This record gives sequence, structure tokens and C-alpha cells, in this order.
Amino acid sequence: MEKISQTISSPNGEVRSNMPLEVVPISLREANAYVKEHHRHHSVSRGHKFSVAIADEQGVVRGVAIVGRPVARHLDNGWTLEVTRCCTDGVANGCSMLYGAARRVAFAMGYRRIITYTLPSESGGSLKGAGWICLGERGGGTWNSRTRPRVDKHPTGTKLLWENQDET
Repeated sequence: MEKISQTISSPNGEVRSNMPLEVVPISLREANAYVKEHHRHHSVSRGHKFSVAIADEQGVVRGVAIVGRPVARHLDNGWTLEVTRCCTDGVANGCSMLYGAARRVAFAMGYRRIITYTLPSESGGSLKGAGWICLGERGGGTWNSRTRPRVDKHPTGTKLLWENQDET
């Protein structure tokens, strides 16, 4: 497997360094490599609409967010996106910066709502800091069924649903 690029370079090859943390584009392949290395309880994402990263002054990627169609079919109405992965190396305010960037990009693309889920054991401070609202607990569960057996490699308990809506 290809390792994620540790620097983000400008088109002319210079490392960008105009602020302590900067939102930068990232491919799904690179974002997934970062998730595989750093995420506590999820593996890679199968697809996306877009991904964003944050990089420090030296161009080192410090976190990624992967945004795609909602996993829950009944929420996939054509106007809603879901942050399916948000992962950092622990950099201060990194998750808030990623959630804010994901919201801005989604709304710029014409989507009206963006959602994500957290575990009940996670505080949600990053989401609150980025202006998201907790809608409450939602049932977890397994993807395993009699006709399509699967092994769960992710938490199957209840989750907290968060949203941010375009108010324009």
C-alpha cells in the first residue's frame, strides 16, 4: 500500500506555509491511508464526494475528513452529505477546523445539510465548536444478516447524530 504524502506542495513544488494550520485538498486514497494509520475505531471509507485535510506550516498532514453520501438510505435525499470519517493526530482544534471546512465545501456545492455521528463516549466538543447541533441518540446495530453474513469491525452501539444546515 502506498503511504500518504507527508507534505502538501504548491503546484511549483514549494511547501506551503502561510499559517499554522491550513485546510488543503486531499485525494480519497491519501485520506484513507491517513485514516488507516490514525483512526481509533474505523477502517477506510469506500467512497466520497470530497475529502479535505489540514496541514501545518511544514506541510505535514495533521488530519483529514472524508465526506460522502449518507450511509442511512432514508437520509440520502440528494441534499444531505455525511462526514463519514474525521481523524487527526491530536492537533489542537483540528477536528473543529475539519468539520467547519467540510460544512463550507458541502454548502458551496449546493448541499443543504451535513451530518455526522459520534460515539456516546465522545464529547462532541469539536462539533459544538464548529457550530453543529446534536439531534440525539440513534440506534447502532450490525450489518450482519442471515442472508449476508458479515463480521463487525466497528462499534455497533448507539451513536449521536449531529447536523449543520444551510440557513440561506
